[in-house]
Amino acid sequence: MRAKKKVLRNKSILLGVTGGVAAYKAVDLIRRLREEGVSVTVVMTEAAKKFVTPLSLEIASQNKVYSDLFSDPLAHVSLPAHADIMVVAPATANTIAKFARGIADNFLCTCLLSFRGKTVIAPSMNWRMYEHPLFQENLQNLLSRGIIQVGPERGSLACGEEGIGRMSDPPDIIEAIRATLSSKDLAGEKVIVTAGPTREYIDPVRFLSNRSSGKMGYALARAALRRGAEVTLISGPSVLRQPRGAKFVPVETAAEMFDAVNRELPLATVLVMSAAVSDFMPAEKAEEKIEKSEELLLRLCKTPDILLEVGTRKDRPFTIGFAAETGDKIERAKKKLLEKNMDMIIFNDVTGTGSGFDVDTNSVAILDREGEIILPILSKDSVAESIMDRLVQLKA
Repeated sequence: MRAKKKVLRNKSILLGVTGGVAAYKAVDLIRRLREEGVSVTVVMTEAAKKFVTPLSLEIASQNKVYSDLFSDPLAHVSLPAHADIMVVAPATANTIAKFARGIADNFLCTCLLSFRGKTVIAPSMNWRMYEHPLFQENLQNLLSRGIIQVGPERGSLACGEEGIGRMSDPPDIIEAIRATLSSKDLAGEKVIVTAGPTREYIDPVRFLSNRSSGKMGYALARAALRRGAEVTLISGPSVLRQPRGAKFVPVETAAEMFDAVNRELPLATVLVMSAAVSDFMPAEKAEEKIEKSEELLLRLCKTPDILLEVGTRKDRPFTIGFAAETGDKIERAKKKLLEKNMDMIIFNDVTGTGSGFDVDTNSVAILDREGEIILPILSKDSVAESIMDRLVQLKA
């Protein structure tokens, strides 16, 4: 298996920028795409130049910016021929109407008609325009022909009103691009992912918890989604944004997570238990805040062992667990793999540099009954892709 997998690396994107206020976001979108190893070529409409300069986009992309249909007479054919995907962000009501009716009166529209790959659009406009029946007819026309929509979002608009119409932020657009370019090798799978910490309350104010941020679990949910799976994300408290397209089930305690897993399990084909579930909880919870004193003794009892219980089921789904250890205790993870009847377990030493809780990277070993794969420090998104790669191999 490759140690590192980036869906977007070495891809070529033809980015259309149209005349909306959100055109300024194109600079950030290009910067983030280039960080992923993408080559970006920009095509602007004349109206887009009123909001962002060609020079800004040329500097960001390090490529020539195109807008004049006649200065490069055959570029509307050659550029689409070399692109892996076409993205239009922002996509205004005017441009979407032209796309829907096959009008080719500018460079961008002619590129769309020439392009034979997948196209992603990120609409951006006033909420009244977005909800207008004529616009919705045009939009549905495009969607029925396979064009992929991301956004828009609800929120504050440029006019000062609140409503739907704000262009999705660059990370959401990039995730849509990843999903579009990813193999759909998990299509038909129903995947449960647990993420984040749990909280075990001492009283209404205080609780026991751990340092988990949920980043690894959310990365796994995104990876499964972009590969075509139906995903349910059961998450303890986290500040992370919910992955678009996943069924989201918020929980707090280990008991609540146990109940949520049991509710979702009958239809699941894969269970990924990446949550840092508390092993212990207070034997008693005070109904009111405990007064401060010199000493407080707590009696703890075990929380439900979700993986152990799932492992006893004859009809259990393909099960992946996590073993977060302090130190190189990989043998403990191998023992858990067998004791809890899992198909795969992910071991990581949370004391390692760049590995473990509340960081964007991880260094793990993927263990299963056929062997082990040791990964170097990677982004958690890359680790998630590697885990999904192994899942696909074992289920083949």
